[in-house]
Amino acid sequence: MIDLPQSGPIPLDAKPDAEVRVKAQATDAAVKFEAFFIKQMISQMRAGTRALADEDSADSKRVNQDMLDLADGLVADALAQQRAFGIADLMLKQVLPHLSDSPAGSPSPKEQ
Repeated sequence: MIDLPQSGPIPLDAKPDAEVRVKAQATDAAVKFEAFFIKQMISQMRAGTRALADEDSADSKRVNQDMLDLADGLVADALAQQRAFGIADLMLKQVLPHLSDSPAGSPSPKEQ
């Protein structure tokens, strides 16, 4: 996993090292894609649950569906921030292979 300081987005007027800026932007994009992917997966599972639900169940009420959709988005964001599925890490290895090289002795995030 590529470690970056969690200080938020880099201001546009700041002049950090170009490599650090590219790494931060790529990491942000990869994490957002992972969140999108997870949200889509959860949405598909939720749609299957709704299709099988009875007419009088809580899953059939629109207000409950909206709240569950919101909660699903928050869960997807939280999982993506933790890089639980590893999608962001795989994308970063493809996009920035020279930055994802870890020293020989450091364990991968899955081994910790």
